[in-house]
Amino acid sequence: MTEIISIALNKLDADPKNVRKTYSAEGVEVLAANIREDGYRLLQNLVVRRGDKKGRYFVMAGGRRLAALNLLSDAGEIAKDFAVECKEREGEIATEISLAENIMREDMHPLDQYEAFDALAKQGKEVADIAARFGTTETVVRKRLALARVSPVLLQLYRDEEMSFAQLSAFTVSDDHERQVTVWNSLSTWNREPHSIRRALTEEMIPATDKRIQFIGGLAAYEEVGGAVKRDLFDDRNAGYALDAALVEKLVAEKLEAAAATVRAEGWKWIECSATAPVGYHTMKRYYPEGVALSEDDQAALDAAQTKYDDLAQSIENGVADDEAETKLTEVEKRIDALNARAEAYRPEALEQAGAFVFLDYYGRLAIERGFVKPDEIAETEDMGEEGESLRGRKGTDEPKVPAISHSASLIEDLTAHKTAALRIELANNPEVALVAVVHAMLLRVAYPYHSEQSALQLSLTHERLEPSMKDAESCKGLTAFNDLADNYGYHLPGNPADLFDWLMEQPQDTVLSLLAFGAAHSVNAVEKKFTDRKKGIEQANQLGYALKLHMPDWFETTGDSYFRHVNRTTVELAVAEAKGSEAELSVRAASKKTEAVAIADRIVAGSGWLPSPVRLASPEAGPEIEARRNPDDSQFPEAAE
Repeated sequence: MTEIISIALNKLDADPKNVRKTYSAEGVEVLAANIREDGYRLLQNLVVRRGDKKGRYFVMAGGRRLAALNLLSDAGEIAKDFAVECKEREGEIATEISLAENIMREDMHPLDQYEAFDALAKQGKEVADIAARFGTTETVVRKRLALARVSPVLLQLYRDEEMSFAQLSAFTVSDDHERQVTVWNSLSTWNREPHSIRRALTEEMIPATDKRIQFIGGLAAYEEVGGAVKRDLFDDRNAGYALDAALVEKLVAEKLEAAAATVRAEGWKWIECSATAPVGYHTMKRYYPEGVALSEDDQAALDAAQTKYDDLAQSIENGVADDEAETKLTEVEKRIDALNARAEAYRPEALEQAGAFVFLDYYGRLAIERGFVKPDEIAETEDMGEEGESLRGRKGTDEPKVPAISHSASLIEDLTAHKTAALRIELANNPEVALVAVVHAMLLRVAYPYHSEQSALQLSLTHERLEPSMKDAESCKGLTAFNDLADNYGYHLPGNPADLFDWLMEQPQDTVLSLLAFGAAHSVNAVEKKFTDRKKGIEQANQLGYALKLHMPDWFETTGDSYFRHVNRTTVELAVAEAKGSEAELSVRAASKKTEAVAIADRIVAGSGWLPSPVRLASPEAGPEIEARRNPDDSQFPEAAE
């Protein structure tokens, strides 16, 4: 029998035969909001059977709707005996009915949601009203409505299941439908990851993660002065993109000038500001600060402080330090810095002849480099020996007095293994760079047999497994992506290796190039072990990373598990300071235990894109220099003499 009847709410009970026992409080509240918006009516009737007691009924299908109605009743919005329309069914099949309702249903397709929300929005309904009406969040509604930016051609591809929702979402960063389709068609089938799509569509925009944006105080500071922003609701790491590059450069210049005013007050002959490291400034002649003899008391204090620092750092690294060791280490560091500051000063002629550069370093931090002499301003002097000593004799002593972040050999090996995994997957997806990398490795062996340079590629072909070097290989994005790629290629290659050569001969060149990149990627090795003879090769991996435009935050995230719990308390504080500034460092320092400090650091650094130095691409200034060496003039290959 099937009959629709009205039953008072307070006569309805949850059915013990209902297969679904648990409902989230949030889900019940969301459904209650939807019922409220529809005038306290149910779209679907409850399915009930007669209860054990006279006049009462068990709800065998619709338990969440019953909970939502009771929530509205408890809030006084509907009466306790509110009439509820129900369908009565036989009690013998209660379990089957409950199971069918919970299993035999399918979630609404995202594009169907988008079209429905879009229709309501065009009727003038606000996002908040749509979200409340359908028991969802405003973020979900905004993400669905953002699909209006995507080309209908790509929407259809998604309907036809020829792309994933993550790929489709990546296209919402652009409104140019023609450009979107061009990007999709131009990307290799192996390189259609969401981050690759976004990167191709936002080449002319400045992401919120750009060092210039971070330097001026983030997109909020840029927007305060009228800067236009494009938001990407589907990219949790990036808050959006700045569209006015000229305004960004203006704000950067103003902040650099403010910093330069302090340096100018020191009395230098000139000050130059730049958003990037000055080209070739390392090759300029330079004055360095002169040593000033410390008093006997100061020198004794410095020696004692340095010894104390070494002892504390070693005990912390070995895990035998007491709870107060890290606090003591910080105090000793401050004492060392204060004493070292008394030991150096620039000579008066340095201030008269030299200047300083104020610029952003590779990570977007303010950098101030002093004592440089321009070629046309080198003063004539009879005492060249003395000047030579002042210019060259103490190179390196003007480096910022920032405590160095130290890492154990095992942690460096772990982090550089992650870096190697990222390099491998990026190289595997870039045949053009792979071809250059392979030829480079070959020529180092055949054209320069006695040269000390090495390639990042271990071409023998040598393939070193990365899992043993990683503390948690399963969490490595690069390794997972590379293994998936290997599985994919495995389905295409002939099963008999004897057939491989003939098969390759029949393939188009782009397929062979892709396989070349895949094979070459196996040989990449930037893992830095405690004892290695591949220092040059590890350094060259950075050059390879620049060519690949490797963005390491796509492949490695700094968290408590991946980094902070593996280093000492001082390093945690220094890392947070480097990533988020001195105020953030104070939050970590206030923690009473290292476990608390790790948790705080994890939360603060999350989403910042900050990376430990071993996993970064080192030597940021090498990019332009590499390009200069690659193209010293227009005639790359001079003609042979007759």
